[in-house]
Amino acid sequence: MNNSRPKARLSRALGIPLTRKCVKYFERRPFPPGVHGRGRRKASDYQVRLLEKQRLRHQYNISETQMRAAYDEAQRKEGKTGENLVAYLESRLDATVQRAGLARTIYQARQLVAHGHFTVDGKKVDRPSYRLKPGQVVEVRESSRQKPPFQIAATGAHLDGPTAPYLSTVVEDLRTTVIRKPLRSEVPVICDEQLVVEFYAR
Repeated sequence: MNNSRPKARLSRALGIPLTRKCVKYFERRPFPPGVHGRGRRKASDYQVRLLEKQRLRHQYNISETQMRAAYDEAQRKEGKTGENLVAYLESRLDATVQRAGLARTIYQARQLVAHGHFTVDGKKVDRPSYRLKPGQVVEVRESSRQKPPFQIAATGAHLDGPTAPYLSTVVEDLRTTVIRKPLRSEVPVICDEQLVVEFYAR
């Protein structure tokens, strides 16, 4: 999803840094952008829920249509809708590529997938929204492995620590396998998903 709004400005509006690069800008000016950013009134219940929904949506870099579809799918499944929603979004191919450390940000992950640099179970997939199932293997295509973004990724440069526990990743081989559905506590998104559910259920 293309968003022309600068990431630092969007991060300030959402109250969370969307990329590592945004952290320093966000820490320097941790209030919403605009002339009234510092002195805004207390948010209404609707605004609180809307902000939480926007936070989750922008952390996965998806459109409102995709977000609504994900919510509808999560609602149909057994269990807590909020946890189902996060697990559903986390199963996207672009999100998995980022969590495995094969891309620096969700924006780069989306671009690399869309440009056809990845395979799933040996077949090229260029849809960032492609939903992965446990047991599926994601790899960088052989013809793409020598490109600079993947040479950097293979060194582990995009990892802050261990990769997601629901993935089995061999970063130097530019490969990851989905082991299981993630638990909410294992997904590092900043969001109260229950408020997102309440936003759509209103």
